[in-house]
Amino acid sequence: MNKTMVLLVLGSLAMASVHAQKSAAVQSIEEYRAMLADGNPAELFEAKGEDLWKQKRGPKAASLEKCDLGLGPGVIKGAFVTLPRYFADTNKVQDLESRLLTCMEALQGFNSAEIAKTPFGKGEQNNVTAMATWIAGESRDMTFNLPQAHPQEQIAYEVGKRLFFQRGGPHDFSCASCHSGDNWRIRLQDLPNLTKNPGDGVGFAAWPAYRVSNGQMWGMQQRLNDCYRQQRFPYPGFASDVTVALGTYLGVNSQGSKSIAPALKR
Repeated sequence: MNKTMVLLVLGSLAMASVHAQKSAAVQSIEEYRAMLADGNPAELFEAKGEDLWKQKRGPKAASLEKCDLGLGPGVIKGAFVTLPRYFADTNKVQDLESRLLTCMEALQGFNSAEIAKTPFGKGEQNNVTAMATWIAGESRDMTFNLPQAHPQEQIAYEVGKRLFFQRGGPHDFSCASCHSGDNWRIRLQDLPNLTKNPGDGVGFAAWPAYRVSNGQMWGMQQRLNDCYRQQRFPYPGFASDVTVALGTYLGVNSQGSKSIAPALKR
């Protein structure tokens, strides 16, 4: 065997070894996730969220049972998979969490601006996450079908698309830097391609989610704000127009995919 052939054989063996190691690692992670999924702690947040929804709270001592999430006052089932969408009473496109802030202010008398400024995982914002978790769970296994008939819904999609590809910050990153190609990953973390429909229970269809690594329940608002942190951008803010527009872009791209929220993340 000549020298060239020897190098080719050694190279092939090395590639096969790396592939085998990677496959074993991915399989271990998938088995780990499957074991955890049997007891997703998100169920505790779902129970808390349902209780908060029905409680009479706030300065007006009222419940949220008349809150309109887009399908009519008090209608929960199926609402999550149609959000973000346009609401005439606010003249804005809203996602689930920003819509909950509107209802908490209108029906219960809370100050929505103060709640939005609360650090993630604290105070009333933590309660918003719990309610979003329960409401999302009521649409589990349903398919996303965001309306795009209203001009503001179409504008939100286009703005979200531009934000997704907008590069900036000290690393010149954009959302697309991590989420615009197939079969990408950081270390062993899969990075779904969010420029198209990534499939059932992937990307937009997997939030809110319980994060095992830090023992926290995250809604989509926190997830999107954390993406900006990873790009070394300032937070756009909870329920900001930026994060709602991004959610619209991701949600419309996920049309037809099944929601598995609340999901379990690393």
